[in-house]
Amino acid sequence: MSSTNTPDNADAPDSGSTDAAAPAVAAPDAAADIHWRDGDTEHTARWHSEGGWPAPKRVVVVDDTLTADAAYRLAKSGTGLLWQGDFQNARQLLTAMARRVDRRRRTPATGLSAAFEISRADALRRARLLGLVLVSLDADHTLSLRRAPDVRQACDEAYGPGTRASVRSLRELLGVIGAHEWRVKGVPVAALGASIHPHYGVFSPVRGEYLDLVATAPLPATGLAFDIGTGSGVIAAMLAQRGFDRVVATDMEPRALACARENLTRLGYADQVEVVEADLFPPGRADLVVCNPPWLPASAATSTDAAVYDPDSRMLRGFLAGLAGHLTDDGEGWLILSNLAELLGLRSRGALLDLIDDAGLAVVARLDTRPTHRKVADTSDPLHAARAAEVTSLWRLRRA
Repeated sequence: MSSTNTPDNADAPDSGSTDAAAPAVAAPDAAADIHWRDGDTEHTARWHSEGGWPAPKRVVVVDDTLTADAAYRLAKSGTGLLWQGDFQNARQLLTAMARRVDRRRRTPATGLSAAFEISRADALRRARLLGLVLVSLDADHTLSLRRAPDVRQACDEAYGPGTRASVRSLRELLGVIGAHEWRVKGVPVAALGASIHPHYGVFSPVRGEYLDLVATAPLPATGLAFDIGTGSGVIAAMLAQRGFDRVVATDMEPRALACARENLTRLGYADQVEVVEADLFPPGRADLVVCNPPWLPASAATSTDAAVYDPDSRMLRGFLAGLAGHLTDDGEGWLILSNLAELLGLRSRGALLDLIDDAGLAVVARLDTRPTHRKVADTSDPLHAARAAEVTSLWRLRRA
């Protein structure tokens, strides 16, 4: 499952939101420009937003003299705040604004389905307001602020080489910096006995419970395996480690393909695992086909939500519908899925079983585990009741 590697959704597929202010889900417009005035001088730079947010129509230059209350009021009016003060003070301002936004969260609704919709809308509002604190990068991605870190390598990794001056949200830039740190340090994966180095925009395997299922489920055979939607390549690496002669890992996202190839090479599986661009399945039939699709069948509010939410269960439906035609006679398909969607009233267990049955598949067994991530214990979370009851399952499927 490829997904955005950012602070808001790094630990579980549960962030994002939709409301009337949601931007269209589309790639950022690389040709868009942003304009502002500094004294008597007009400035223009390229606008870039990974989330697909449009450039603010009004931009004012601000510095360390701006208070958090004033910044919050300006952001609520839709004004972009182009920071030209101290970098560390900008981070503190963002934190102070976040506290003000969070104080205005709505009272959780009765019922998990309603609470989920309110939570998504509040998260989107939070992202929209905090995303209006802006910074300017030089053409080579230099951040020319006092006490600013050297962000050039992190930006080159996330965006590619710079070509002209640009303006981006500070919040996004902090996500790029954090992703670079994860890429350098790696994320230890106990089930693999090694670390995975996620790239910006690619799901980080910090929720290890589903990987424990992949590591322990009985194998039907060890010839050829497919890993559908490989993301960082962690499942493909685990299948190679478990003894498959050959693994084909697929994804549609260029960042995920590059990330998977780098991780598999680092782990020594480049000769054993082929990473290919494909929408779901590669050609042929395999002894094992594994898929960990996005777990929530809801609309993606921004382009960075696309691998967290699976509108109308597109990937899930496509995987199940095509699975029988890509299995060997005794082959198995492993569907890794949380029941969070069922708990939130977004998809019933009966609907899932109907999809399996309609695809000509039968359930051999289901292996279950409970998550251990930090949100399970967060009683202040309006969705805590669902998270506390969540179960992640590995469904073993065969042709009926």
